[in-house]
Amino acid sequence: MSFDRLGLSAALLRAVAEQGYAEPTPIQREAIPVVLRGGDLMAGAQTGTGKTAAFTLPLLQRLSADAPAGRRAVRCLILTPTRELAAQVEESVRTYGRHLQLKSLAIFGGVSIRPQIDALRRGVDILVATPGRLLDHAGQGTVDLSHVEILVLDEADRMLDMGFIHDVRRVIRALPKRRQNLMFSATFSADIRRLADGLLHQPEQIAMAHANTAAELVAQTIHPVDKHRKRELLSWLIGSGNWQQVLVFTRTKHGANRLARQLETDGLAAAAIHGNKSQGARTRALAGFKNGNVRVLVATDIAARGLDIDQLPHVVNYELPNVPEDYVHRIGRTGRAGNEGEAVSLVSGEERKHLRGIEKLLGRDLPTAAVPGYEPTGERPPQEAHAPARRPAGQGQRPGGQRRNPRRRSHPRGRGAGGRR
Repeated sequence: MSFDRLGLSAALLRAVAEQGYAEPTPIQREAIPVVLRGGDLMAGAQTGTGKTAAFTLPLLQRLSADAPAGRRAVRCLILTPTRELAAQVEESVRTYGRHLQLKSLAIFGGVSIRPQIDALRRGVDILVATPGRLLDHAGQGTVDLSHVEILVLDEADRMLDMGFIHDVRRVIRALPKRRQNLMFSATFSADIRRLADGLLHQPEQIAMAHANTAAELVAQTIHPVDKHRKRELLSWLIGSGNWQQVLVFTRTKHGANRLARQLETDGLAAAAIHGNKSQGARTRALAGFKNGNVRVLVATDIAARGLDIDQLPHVVNYELPNVPEDYVHRIGRTGRAGNEGEAVSLVSGEERKHLRGIEKLLGRDLPTAAVPGYEPTGERPPQEAHAPARRPAGQGQRPGGQRRNPRRRSHPRGRGAGGRR
C-alpha cells in the first residue's frame, strides 16, 4: 500500500515523498484512517515503528481542512515526557506540514520561558509540550487551551513512569470536554489502562506488537565481563568493529559523565546526555551525535524514549537497567523504521539477576558470547584498571581510529563531555 491510498492531501503526500518514504509502516496504515475519521485511538507500538508520523500526518490534515478565521489558537496539544522528544515531535510536525499554513511550537523546561511566551502570543496551531512547562505557562496565563480540538499523549507509559500522571490529569482538566484523544504507548500497564478509561471515548485499539517485546530487527548479544574491565571492552568493541555511531546507556548521571571522559581519553569523541545537563548542552550533544562529530553518546534512561536517530546501528547497555521494561525501551533506539540494529550488553556478575529479569520479560534467553581476552575471572580490579584500553589485535591504531605518535604523549582533550567538538 502507498501513502496516497490513505486519504492524505496532496500537500502532505508531497512532504512525505520529499522525506523519501514510499510506503507507510503498519502502525501508519492502521492509525492514519482512524485519526482522519475523528475518533479516539489507543495505540500500542514498539519504538521505531513510525508512530510519530502516524498521528502527525492525519492531525495536520484535519487542522488544515478546517482552519478558523481570525487569530491563531492552540487547536492541537501533543504531550511528551521529555524535552528531546518534544523537540523532535515538533520537528516532525514542521517537516510534514511544510506545505501547509499551520504554525507549531515546542515548549519545555531547561530554557528561558520568555521566547516561548512571545511565540504563544503570536499564535500557534499545534503545541508540543512537556507537562511541567505547560503547567508553568498555564499558571502564568500565557497559554490558552480552551480551543484544543485534538489531544495526543505520546509515550504515555513513560509519562507515568516519570511521575507525570498528576500533571497530565491537571492538563486534561484544563481542556475542552469535546475533543479527539489519541494515546500512544509502548506498553499497557494497569495504570495506563485506568488513564485511558478516564480519557478516551469508545476508542479504536491498535496493537502492532505484543507488549514489552523487543524490536525484531535488533540483534541482541550479552558479553559477560568483569565490572572493572567494561570500559576497556567497550572501547575495544568500538575500535575493532569501527563503530561510528554508538549510543551507550549507564544507570547514573555521574557514571555517564565519567564514562564519556574515559572514552575521550581512549581517543573516542564522546559526550554525555542526562537530566543534570543544561538544555543547551543536551541539544549540542545530540546534534553532534547526529552529524557525526560525536561518535559515542553516553546517556541515562532519560534518553531511552526521547531520542529519534535515523539508522542508529549500535546500542550498548554499559550497565543493565534495574527495571526490565527499560531494556526494551533502550534497545528500541536501534532497529528503527525497517533498519537492522545491534544491541550489546556488558554484563558483570553482579548484574546476573537483572539479566534474568530481562530474559523473563522477553520470554527467552539472550545469546551470550565472551570476548576473547575479556572473559570474566571474578578477580578484584587491579590498580591499573583505569589504564587506556588495549588496541584491537592486528591494528596499528587506537580504538578511536587515531594512530599513535610515539613522540607525543596522549592527553585528554580538556573539555567537558557536553561541550563543543
